[in-house]
Amino acid sequence: MELALKNKGILIAFIGLYLLRLLLTQTMGLMPQDAYYYYYSEHLALSYFDHPPMVAYMLHFFSLLFGKSVVAIKITDFLVTLGTLISFFHLSKYFLEKERALKATLFFGSTLFVTILSINTTPDIPLMFFWTLTLLVFCKAVFEQKEGLWALAGLLMGLSFDSKYTALFLLFGVFFFLLLSSQYRHLLLSRSMLWLLLSFVIGCTPVLLWNAQNEWVSLLFQSSDRASTIMKLSFRSKYLLGNLGTQILILLPPLFIGLLITLTKVGQEIFGKWRLPDGKQLFLLAFSLPLLGFFFAVSFFYWVKLNWMMPGYIAAIILAGHYLGKRILNYQLGFALALHLVALYQVIYYPIILKSDDTWFGWEQLATEVATLQAAHPDHFVFSNDGYKTTAILNFYLDEPVYAGNVIGEPGFQFEVVNPQLDFLKGQDAFYLDSDKRMKSADTLAEIPSLLTEHFDTVIQLAPIIIEADNGDIQRKFWVFECRNYQRQ
Repeated sequence: MELALKNKGILIAFIGLYLLRLLLTQTMGLMPQDAYYYYYSEHLALSYFDHPPMVAYMLHFFSLLFGKSVVAIKITDFLVTLGTLISFFHLSKYFLEKERALKATLFFGSTLFVTILSINTTPDIPLMFFWTLTLLVFCKAVFEQKEGLWALAGLLMGLSFDSKYTALFLLFGVFFFLLLSSQYRHLLLSRSMLWLLLSFVIGCTPVLLWNAQNEWVSLLFQSSDRASTIMKLSFRSKYLLGNLGTQILILLPPLFIGLLITLTKVGQEIFGKWRLPDGKQLFLLAFSLPLLGFFFAVSFFYWVKLNWMMPGYIAAIILAGHYLGKRILNYQLGFALALHLVALYQVIYYPIILKSDDTWFGWEQLATEVATLQAAHPDHFVFSNDGYKTTAILNFYLDEPVYAGNVIGEPGFQFEVVNPQLDFLKGQDAFYLDSDKRMKSADTLAEIPSLLTEHFDTVIQLAPIIIEADNGDIQRKFWVFECRNYQRQ
């Protein structure tokens, strides 16, 4: 702990940052993603429509310990991500001396993406955890020549795949490293590699079995539409600039600049000698550059979400630990503290209205209003059609099931997998909820949504549900329709 002893201010700043992060988990309300993946955990399966199952298993395990609550979900995210940070430190020590390993861990732990992982449930949380463990075990398997660890690395890689399909880049990283390494290339066709591949397949078994039983719907959902869009090869500068902007934000500017400095220095070393590095530096490059380079290239033609590149930063930040000094770390922690204070203020007081369903604000009040509707009309069912968000939130808060877009012939995501046949609702009345994200229209819509009139005999627009701030400003708005005599088509 030399760095901490020599630089108490850095350690105090980092502890303060983590206390702010913990405070965010306790003050932030339920996000739609939290509710959706908790719905997964209440319907355990080998896999799910739009993601592998590990996020559901994670939530289910911790719910057995902490019960069902918003705080329990947030604590789950926080603890698993803390496990990733601890694993990152142990991984760093394998490539850096202890002082530099601690510095790299402080860089990693100060990023905004670690905060995002700590407060909002996504499959990236278990992915980052198992990805880090995979690298830790695999580097020991290779550099310490421990054949038994190859099987464990393959199994952990499979568990990463059970978290998110991005984990395939771990397998690519293994091949890139071994193929490019003159010292370890012979392992490509070794018994150790066979153990790794077999254990990887075993680890992936839940996802493969579920997809085989469900016409490969999850794998196709995640790949086919996006691949067809990318293959159109239409350059969009806004996608590229948007990706750069989000990556700068989640890394924070000092670390982003530091990674650019690192890549420049590594490139100079490679081209100065016209030779690839071998050993540990090549290992880190193989598990960072392919993923980062792929999604950076994709961003020329397709919107790359801010979380897709996160796993590549694990090895990249350790590589940067060789080159980045204390001054950049001081700037990084300063940026992080300032940004997290702003974030905490936004979460508590909500001064900036987020015109989006991807917010924590207003959902519990909505659930209270819908519960009142249900109590007054117990013969009505409730549904929404915004993908998964409103449906997931209401399913979390309400006792009666809430349905999704498949009621009116639209995609229902995992809700449709759980309830594929809705004939039992035929002839019933319903309440349909639709979030007005932009809040630009009047108190009534000019037209009743046609999808409703196609599936119900009568549709009546009711007064919208308005969520107000303490000063009376409108923060959220939901259209409400009473729909009578459901006709399943």
